[in-house]
Amino acid sequence: MILAITIGVLTAGGVYLMMQRSMVRGVFGLTLLSHAANFILLSAGVGAWRVEPLAGRGDQSLAADPLPQAFVLTAIVITLAVTIFMLALAVLGHDDDQKRAPETGEVRES
Repeated sequence: MILAITIGVLTAGGVYLMMQRSMVRGVFGLTLLSHAANFILLSAGVGAWRVEPLAGRGDQSLAADPLPQAFVLTAIVITLAVTIFMLALAVLGHDDDQKRAPETGEVRES
């Protein structure tokens, strides 16, 4: 029950942040949505009532499925890369509220 509420709160917060005009808030909203998706993938593994997937610890037919855990690990790495890329775009680009682009050290020709 607590996991379902956590997924709902993360999804609602992520959607709320993505509806804002700021690029950084949109990035944080996408990050919250990815965390909610990771929790959904982990809950699909239903490892709560199964034994550890270690050899010699228990019956192999009762072992937890390690595939959802591998999916979540991959999703975390991809989310980190996308978040860093989008934050770099937010820094280099300009927001709707700014009059000029931030200084990047490059010389612009007018």
